[in-house]
Amino acid sequence: MGEQMGQKKQEGTRNAEAVNVFGHVVPKADLFKLLGLIAFFVVSIAAVVAVWPFIGELFEEGGVERVIAKVQDAGVFGVCILLAMQLLQVIVAFIPGEVVQIAAGMLYGPWFGALIILVGCLISSFIIYLIVHRLGQPFVEDMVPTKHLERFRAFEKSGKLDIMVIILFLIPGLPKDVFTYLVPLTEMPMGRYLAITTLARIPGVVMSTLAASGLAEGNFAMGIAVFVIVGVLAVLGFVFRERIMALGTHGKGGGDSHE
Repeated sequence: MGEQMGQKKQEGTRNAEAVNVFGHVVPKADLFKLLGLIAFFVVSIAAVVAVWPFIGELFEEGGVERVIAKVQDAGVFGVCILLAMQLLQVIVAFIPGEVVQIAAGMLYGPWFGALIILVGCLISSFIIYLIVHRLGQPFVEDMVPTKHLERFRAFEKSGKLDIMVIILFLIPGLPKDVFTYLVPLTEMPMGRYLAITTLARIPGVVMSTLAASGLAEGNFAMGIAVFVIVGVLAVLGFVFRERIMALGTHGKGGGDSHE
């Protein structure tokens, strides 16, 4: 009886998290992802339209440098396009972030490019935190894979949530955008969440923009070397992800490893 009531309550919660679109009931998470993806493509098309007149130059001698200079000369418009793409990339979650980071490094150099990416991450994380706290776990379960959710609750129980979020956001190859949706389901305050997730992204973002900037400037050895380092770290992070996640599940709360 209790189990049936629990199932009905869960179904009711999920129905409350749906909207009616042209006579069809659509989960808010699906609508959110669709609108975010459409917005990302609209911004991408705007960026292509903006640089289309210069595409032919890319195949001329010194063309890449001239196109980069023209985009930079676009000033605030070029920065806003890139910032919007980064913001949407994090919110939509399944769009690869490396593409935007490489573009930032090539167009604006390693430091200003990294700053644009990090500002985008900060704004998108702020938006996600508010949305998750407004719509709750059912929205997150529909939005991203939640297999790691119990891990984060175990981190919290063991008293190691902060340090584990830092570690997970530092290591390349781990699904940071998914974690961005999961962490707000814990008791971590917004200010600490924004500070930790943004600061921990800095090394990875700077390495990507540094490598991309090196390639744009013709320093292929440096650019390729940095990309290789990032790739090796990403592979190691993926291979040892279970061991890394298990580090934070033992402590004062007596959590288990959830293997």
